[in-house]
Amino acid sequence: MSTFPQSEPKDRPARLAVGVVGAGRVGPALAAALQLAGHRPVAVSGVSDASRRRAAHLLPGVPLLAPAQVLERSELVLLTVPDDALPGLVAGLAETGAVRPGQLVVHTSGRYGARVLDPVLRAGALPLALHPAMTFTGTPVDVQRLAGCSFGVTAPDELRLAAEALVIEMGGEPEWIAEESRPLYHAALALGANHLVTLVAESMELLRTAGVEAPDRMLGPLLGAALDNALRSGDAALTGPVARGDAGTVAAHVAELRAHAPQTVAGYLAMARATADRALAHGLLRPELAEDLLGVLAGGTDGTRGSEGETR
Repeated sequence: MSTFPQSEPKDRPARLAVGVVGAGRVGPALAAALQLAGHRPVAVSGVSDASRRRAAHLLPGVPLLAPAQVLERSELVLLTVPDDALPGLVAGLAETGAVRPGQLVVHTSGRYGARVLDPVLRAGALPLALHPAMTFTGTPVDVQRLAGCSFGVTAPDELRLAAEALVIEMGGEPEWIAEESRPLYHAALALGANHLVTLVAESMELLRTAGVEAPDRMLGPLLGAALDNALRSGDAALTGPVARGDAGTVAAHVAELRAHAPQTVAGYLAMARATADRALAHGLLRPELAEDLLGVLAGGTDGTRGSEGETR
């Protein structure tokens, strides 16, 4: 029995045979989403025990095969391996002769556009770069989260409509990214999503050290509101002691972090400097308050205004 119920299966027969090379967290979820749209997963490759279990859970009954065998059975191939492994995989598949003319070959790397697929293009395949801008858990919830998820799409002009159609079938929203912009696009996503996890994890650890029993419950509403405000208003949503120019408070923060969590000081200072720069540029931080604040962030600790003796 399939993990994911088929919607009106008699009215939506399978159209493309789908194969997955790399049964990490992404590939099986995308194949399961394509299955819901009427396509037919036919083969998966995976090396680790975890990837094999994941494939069996998300794509029950789909055989686990070697990559070349996956391509032999598939009309649409999803290459869902780590970024650094993708060029070598593409070159190797092209060299084996496993790629067929007219075969759709899709990779899900954020870093690369369609050009990394040039070896399979020369073999007659149709190259598409479809990157879901979402974090994956490797569980069925990922398929649900694809609804409304933006995909970074890069493909030859003649395949643009086909690429966008596949994204829509998976429940996503296509966003066209130029080939030369893919590295910047990926860096932006990593800056926002990956670093957010680090910031939240460090914040939770510090709250536990401060005696908070349920830091997740405390942070949830605060971070949810901050994220919503930032997405709606950008830099106008900046709040807190840095944006206000409270140098004394920031100095106290730095002192406490040095005493209790010295490994977090560099990150705090770097983010505070970036916040101060943005607050100044957008008129939120008054220039007369910025001098002492920037002094603290440059290594000072007392937050004192030299001529007035005023502590912020």
